[in-house]
Amino acid sequence: MALRLKALADPARVKIMSYLFSSPAGEQVSGQLAAALSLSDGTVSHHLAQLRKAGLVISDRRGMHVFHRVHPEALQALCTVLNPNCCA
Repeated sequence: MALRLKALADPARVKIMSYLFSSPAGEQVSGQLAAALSLSDGTVSHHLAQLRKAGLVISDRRGMHVFHRVHPEALQALCTVLNPNCCA
């Protein structure tokens, strides 16, 4: 759990998570994230790697693109730890 909280300690990662979570498709490719959040492709790639390492983001390669989405169970577990009554 500490690794997940540490991953969310960076404002850019919080922005990425928020954008992915609110995305109508539920997922985005790195380039769209970079453009939408005004971050470089390299910066987005670095932060996505940290979010994947923490288990907060799932990435799937489809052809030439990698799609990223929030890992719902990880987010639920984080919510439960922060507020045990949130999911009762």
